[in-house]
Amino acid sequence: MKRIYRVFFLTLFFPACENKTEDVELDFPTTFETSDGTETATYDEVIDFYLKLAKEFPEINIRTMGITDSDRPLHPVTYNAAGDFNFNKINKEKTVLFINNGIHPGESDGIDATMLLFRDLASGKVVAPDKTVVVTIPVYNIGGSLNRNSTSRANQNGPKAYGFRGNALNYDLNRDFIKTDSKNARTIARIFHLVKPDVFIDNHVSNGADYQYTLTHLFTQHNKLGGDLGRYIHETFMPSLEDSLARYNWDITPYVNVFNKPPEVGFAQFIDHPRYSTGYTTLWNTLGMMVETHMLKPYQKRVEGTYELMKKVIDLAETDGSKIKELRIKSFNDFQEKEYYPFDWTVDSTKVSNIEFKGFQADTIISKITGFERLKYNREKPFTKNVTYYDYYYPKDSIKIPKAYVIKKQWKRVVDLLNLNGIEFDIFEKDTIQKVESYKIESFETLNRPYEGHYLHYNTKVLATTANVMFEAGDIIVPTNQNGIRYILETLEPSAVDSFFNWNFFDTILQQKEGFSPYVFEDTALKMLQNDSVLRLEFETKKQNEVSFAENWYAQLDWVFKQSELYEKVHNQYPIYRVFENN
Repeated sequence: MKRIYRVFFLTLFFPACENKTEDVELDFPTTFETSDGTETATYDEVIDFYLKLAKEFPEINIRTMGITDSDRPLHPVTYNAAGDFNFNKINKEKTVLFINNGIHPGESDGIDATMLLFRDLASGKVVAPDKTVVVTIPVYNIGGSLNRNSTSRANQNGPKAYGFRGNALNYDLNRDFIKTDSKNARTIARIFHLVKPDVFIDNHVSNGADYQYTLTHLFTQHNKLGGDLGRYIHETFMPSLEDSLARYNWDITPYVNVFNKPPEVGFAQFIDHPRYSTGYTTLWNTLGMMVETHMLKPYQKRVEGTYELMKKVIDLAETDGSKIKELRIKSFNDFQEKEYYPFDWTVDSTKVSNIEFKGFQADTIISKITGFERLKYNREKPFTKNVTYYDYYYPKDSIKIPKAYVIKKQWKRVVDLLNLNGIEFDIFEKDTIQKVESYKIESFETLNRPYEGHYLHYNTKVLATTANVMFEAGDIIVPTNQNGIRYILETLEPSAVDSFFNWNFFDTILQQKEGFSPYVFEDTALKMLQNDSVLRLEFETKKQNEVSFAENWYAQLDWVFKQSELYEKVHNQYPIYRVFENN
């Protein structure tokens, strides 16, 4: 009855709105507010705040889902003015905005700003969206948030204490969306596919150059997003957001992707591979952006800017929600009709944008520590200049899209991730001979240092052949004619930058298990060359053309061995196959 009485009272006496808002702020204060904008809430304070909101306001729902590496669950929180939290219904009727916070808990601006946003939406301080539902993960990296300190963000101006970048197992969760090593990543995938967002925001704090802006944006790369949807985010959504913020004196610029050089020399748009949050959401045709507030600006201003940006995105979702949904559906359909899929995106220097950039004069002086030149920004000398922004990319390669992929059933981790991401597949009910395209891993390079628990491969090249292969009952066949086509291609094609192969899922195939004793194989190799004139010619040509081969007796024997039936067929044999026609 208490809640009904308040609504009735507001209807009769409009001036009471201001008092209602003040009451709510008194009843639901945040750590950010009570500290005069100098502190961020602890993890327990954050969850307790949303639990209290959900208890008071029927427009807010908080639920518990999954588990994280901290052994604590995630708590997706939903605001819906209609008080309905059935996403099967919501996805048909409304636009869904999904806000992620605390992926790097030291970058806590979004945590506090979203607490304010949800409270103000529920209280009426912010006009309630009728056509948009807002979902947030209050703190994604719970383990990092619990690892609270005041020193790990060396270049950041507040808050007084904050969480740590690594999660409970020291993973950087914004590198884990494809490889899915963490329990956090598994749970957020479940949440993502439950809410099926149309628009996605990931709140961060930037590192790098100094400039006048508090807010920068990092939209998913529009060429990579592709088609009409990519043009919309670049030509309509982004400019509309920039303009709406400017009208409220919140200037915003693209994420300043430079280090140890001044921005006015020009800079390129950050390319968000699928390992990153917005790269992952791109695979599902979700409009994605990272908010990157500037680390050197006061904490209070950064939180306020993040709050205003999220409000403006809600306004855009309200206005353009139907258009966004229409473009997303079109993009799903378009990708299923494509013959080729683009890979290996690189900057297109023939197409650039010129932005009016507000920076500070950068001077080169001699370091008093090292004696070498160093960069120093002079905040007493602000400027506004036209700067070249390289925000167009093109694919250096493409792959013909197969009708399906076949995966040997023993590669259960791959099948498990397909399941997690809602990928549809069939299972061979009996042993079947299938004509397929088969890959041998021809070459690749590997990082010489650990990266997020892996030694990542790159520059992967494959050799494709066609063969009739026997598949066993239980092997998996994955059709590409489905909404998850981009996820399928980006993970199963070895040459894709964030493929499962490049993330070391198949490294056991790269080790040769059986070899030869040279003194025994010498006689076998000689017979092979004597009995096969084509093989002998190829061998002699290789010796003539490659000095290192001609001077290495073992390499010569090894080459002959690998042309023989003695060489194991599974070495470098990629265990996923491409189907182009029906059996």
